[in-house]
Amino acid sequence: QLRLVESGGGSVQPGGSLRLTCMVSERNLDGYGLGWFRQAPGKRREGVSCMRLSDGYTYYADSVKGRFTISRDNAKNTVVLQMNSLTPDDTGVYFCAASPPATSQSMCLIPALLDTWGQGTSVTVSS
Repeated sequence: QLRLVESGGGSVQPGGSLRLTCMVSERNLDGYGLGWFRQAPGKRREGVSCMRLSDGYTYYADSVKGRFTISRDNAKNTVVLQMNSLTPDDTGVYFCAASPPATSQSMCLIPALLDTWGQGTSVTVSS
């Protein structure tokens, strides 16, 4: 069974950076998508950035474009979210998720379709 474990959350001041890492338990994920989602208090879970492993296609939410970068480290079997220029609006619990091939392209837009999630890591941006 595919398992995901996030790490790297914490508290930073506005303008700061954090690097989130998602450890993936399996390597044979042909056609899968891996992505990052977040949920702020009182708000629904939203897709932040996702990657389709077959061709490296990436998606970024408008609110994070130019500030966040998703990447995969094949040697370590992780997916990383580098977050720069953080603002208080980036505060929330960040989750890693995996999507089978059928939904890998749209996974960031329809998180309700996904059933493989990590436990989440908390990010707080505050002065």
